[in-house]
Amino acid sequence: MDDQLRALAAAHGVATSYEDTEHRRVEVAPDVVADVLAQLGVDASTPATVRTSLSDALRRHGRITVPDPLVVRAGRTPALGEPGELTLEDGTVRAVSGRLPEDLPLGWHTLTVGRRRERRIPVVVTPPTLPPVPPAWGWMVQLYALHSAGSWGIGDFADLRTLLTRSAAQDAGVVLVNPVQAITPVPPLQRSPYSPSSRRFANPLYLRITETDAFRDAPPAVRAEVAALAPRPGAELIDYDAVWAAKLAALELLWRHTAPDVGDVEPDLAEFAAFCALAQEHGPDWRTWPPALRHPRGADRSGPGVAFHAWVQRLCREQLASVRAAAREAGMAVGVVHDLPVGVDPAGADAWALQDVLASEVTVGAPPDAFSQQGQDWNLPPWRPDLLARNGYTPFRDVIRAVLAQADGIRIDHVMGLWRLWWIPPGRPASEGTYVHYDAEALLGVLALEAHRAGAIVVGEDLGTVSAGVRTTLRERGVLRSAVLWFQRDEETEGEPLLDPARWPADALASVSTHDLPTAAGFLRGENVTVRAELGLLEDPAAERKRADDDRAELLAELAAHDLAPADPASEADLVVALHELLATAASTLLLTSPQDALGEPRQPNLPGTIDQYPNWRIPLPVTVDELLQHPVVVRVVAALRKARPSTPIE
Repeated sequence: MDDQLRALAAAHGVATSYEDTEHRRVEVAPDVVADVLAQLGVDASTPATVRTSLSDALRRHGRITVPDPLVVRAGRTPALGEPGELTLEDGTVRAVSGRLPEDLPLGWHTLTVGRRRERRIPVVVTPPTLPPVPPAWGWMVQLYALHSAGSWGIGDFADLRTLLTRSAAQDAGVVLVNPVQAITPVPPLQRSPYSPSSRRFANPLYLRITETDAFRDAPPAVRAEVAALAPRPGAELIDYDAVWAAKLAALELLWRHTAPDVGDVEPDLAEFAAFCALAQEHGPDWRTWPPALRHPRGADRSGPGVAFHAWVQRLCREQLASVRAAAREAGMAVGVVHDLPVGVDPAGADAWALQDVLASEVTVGAPPDAFSQQGQDWNLPPWRPDLLARNGYTPFRDVIRAVLAQADGIRIDHVMGLWRLWWIPPGRPASEGTYVHYDAEALLGVLALEAHRAGAIVVGEDLGTVSAGVRTTLRERGVLRSAVLWFQRDEETEGEPLLDPARWPADALASVSTHDLPTAAGFLRGENVTVRAELGLLEDPAAERKRADDDRAELLAELAAHDLAPADPASEADLVVALHELLATAASTLLLTSPQDALGEPRQPNLPGTIDQYPNWRIPLPVTVDELLQHPVVVRVVAALRKARPSTPIE
């Protein structure tokens, strides 16, 4: 690659090479680098434009005397290069020269510099580290899979509250919930919770209609009409469109009959509600709308449609708040932890509202590896790092605040995305991309500040290939890591055998599996190999089957080494319990299981690499919420985890 193109890419955080999962150096094609630079507004199409763009980048860098914005850990005093005035978040004004003072309070401040104080620089002072997380056991829940006599074909916030309060009575201290962020309210609905329309608002699919004030205050005839809309229970798979049709009809009925007073609607909510109303009129993809409406500045934020969707979001807030309040009233050690996806649906509300800070034509994913030889395209538009910084990281802050407004903790899916993301330029396959780097110190600082203010814990999903130093940084900042039984390996021993759970990281959330991996029973049966072979997703099914058999044998040997092998090795229920007893020996602070793992459900919630070939995100639990904690295998699993992480003495 031309040295000037390489220097230009480095100036904009674009990788020209990377290390793959086999620790081999992979060079990125120059035309791919040029295409990614183009998405950052940098012309690298010819040698002449590369020279001009590089000269511009170096000239801009030479003019900067103070980083913009400035995100610093409390107590640090970076040099400023020029004097100025610092306006603290509370309005206090302090003169500064040479360096930032070391006694600055945490918060969002503003530094003005220049002869006429014309340059305003955001200064974000962040906590050096978050406080220790109390040890606890708990659940990681796919909310849609829950069901009860009162839910309408999909798990809802009332089901979550029931599971939470009943688990808390058994000393559970934490419940991790799949993303519950907003959908675009037009069929066909996006089923994956990891491709939300907006990460700043909630999913009304999870509303318990009959627990709203509008339902309680409605005349008996209206309540009867609403109740009649409930889908019939017992469907084999969750029908998102049918559930939403029923709930939307019920909400519209209550809206007409109760005429709730929405009052003043905050700007961001009005904008989101306007998107929902426009989507109902023009279709779910804003990129196909009339040109004047393809940017929020062209949207009308008034009218009954906007008021209706704002009201629906307020109902979601109320029910989410009731879940969090229940966790606090139950005295849970941690409480409710919400999951933050990597990005958003490119056709959805945030992609529309935040298009000025997103690389809207790019999608992110993963480079080729042994699991996915052609790479992965997640179809999510990334933040543009330059525009995110130019906006003082407030768009990122607002997303974090929105999640933490209803949570006691936040799990960052693919936490490596704070450091770098695999960008795939438009028109190219997933294999023809490269990494674009972000200011991880700034993003982690903003995350730590908002979590500190919310009194929340932070978990980073750091599974798979992780760059050197990332886990050290997470530990320094008080962010928990993720430890999964199948992946914990002793990398210092030849052959990388399973790592004894007693040696797992203490600063971690540990589990048997995840939503993207085989369940406990599925692993024992080799179900993921069987399903992928049936779908034609394996190049060599026999080799995959042998690998799965070897992994199972290794795991059974690990159980035996811990004196946990069941008397009847053919008893799947006993093996499932034994796997959780092995998990209970982990050194990790948090021990979590899923209902699917604890019940011995063989089907995993999501099969990566598939969309409609497998019922991703549509499989309900085989038991109700009321039956779950009474299930004989679950009782034994809970006993093992509760003994390892009790919040109160066990009698």
